[in-house]
Amino acid sequence: MTDGAISIRRAAKGDAALIFAFVKELAAFEHLSHEVEATQAGLAAAMFGDHPRVFADIAAYAGAPAGFGLWFYTFSSFVGRHGIWIEDLYVRETFRGKGIGAALLKRIARRCAEEGLGRLEWSVLDWNENAIRFYKSTGAQVMEEWRICRLVGKPLADFAKPP
Repeated sequence: MTDGAISIRRAAKGDAALIFAFVKELAAFEHLSHEVEATQAGLAAAMFGDHPRVFADIAAYAGAPAGFGLWFYTFSSFVGRHGIWIEDLYVRETFRGKGIGAALLKRIARRCAEEGLGRLEWSVLDWNENAIRFYKSTGAQVMEEWRICRLVGKPLADFAKPP
């Protein structure tokens, strides 16, 4: 997809270092750098191995890497169809306000429509008011009543132990 100075393409194996850089930049923006356990090699294996289960689109602005969207397929028993969950939607600070985030989101939404998928979902941090305003402007519902639950590390291992 090309929209003037904005171009978006499917990520390729050679993009692993760039994707990892985007992940680290996003973590820093969200004040969550201390939570990054991913490695470039691990991301490359998950995205470009024999059976990839996570995918990405890379956005460029005037040829410069500007952002990315990282996503995977989900399934809704209520809708009875697959959907897409956007894990990361990130635009580098110097490129914000140029329509790149909207172009990335639209690219993934178009995939949903073309594949007949039932939902496009993602989360947003409650303090990120610029993102919340943007998402609401697209017609997205910010579902205040839903909370994300997460088990990681020792609590996950402890809970997973047989009785």
